[in-house]
Amino acid sequence: MIVEYVLFKSPPGKSREQILADAKLTVPKWRANKELVRKHYIESDDGDGGAFYIWPSREAAERGHDAAWRAGVERRTGSPPVIRYFDLLMIVDNEAGKVTEYPANAEALAAAK
Repeated sequence: MIVEYVLFKSPPGKSREQILADAKLTVPKWRANKELVRKHYIESDDGDGGAFYIWPSREAAERGHDAAWRAGVERRTGSPPVIRYFDLLMIVDNEAGKVTEYPANAEALAAAK
């Protein structure tokens, strides 16, 4: 599993409510993407916005954030997104009351089932 960290500058002067309203417009797209495991929308106090995504592979993440998507972010925000990828080792989920550890080759194992 891969965690993809996407960061960009939010348009200046937008309130939290406006940013959330804009984010809600993207929900149908991400709900329809069957490769996406989870997305966490984020916004910092100093105007950085973005998301943490969980994907089965880096290739899936790159398909989800292709050149057209990146260009759209740059059009909306005035700057290109910064993207980093991380190997997802483990999740502690207190809400669900469980801990999930991921093997290094989680996608291949899932495909074999």
